[in-house]
Amino acid sequence: MPAPTDDPAVAAALANDLTIDITTTGRRSGEPRRIEIWFLNVDGRIFITGTPGRRDWLANLLAEPRFTFHLKESVTADLEAQARPVDDEPTRRRVLEHAVATWYRSQTSVDQLVDSAPMVEVAFV
Repeated sequence: MPAPTDDPAVAAALANDLTIDITTTGRRSGEPRRIEIWFLNVDGRIFITGTPGRRDWLANLLAEPRFTFHLKESVTADLEAQARPVDDEPTRRRVLEHAVATWYRSQTSVDQLVDSAPMVEVAFV
């Protein structure tokens, strides 16, 4: 996925950084909810995932897919984005078997991650 801007610092952050904040809209409250989370860049596509279990950030994104992706490591930028749930097994497996997902595999098996880890792909708008 190309960087949402021509700014080379933003493109480099999307390629190399790991930790971001996201601001979602609370599914019940309608209020902004900001959390820190990791993201993965897999072959130029941006994903947010986690270990299996209920995640409020995912429930919020399923109710309202638009959110703000806050870069904060090598550069500071607030990027408007939209989340798309990733349900297809080949994409889930490719993301979770990728070298950038090593930490997740240290927590549980790849098969369990593929089966039930929360996952969205990020599209910048």
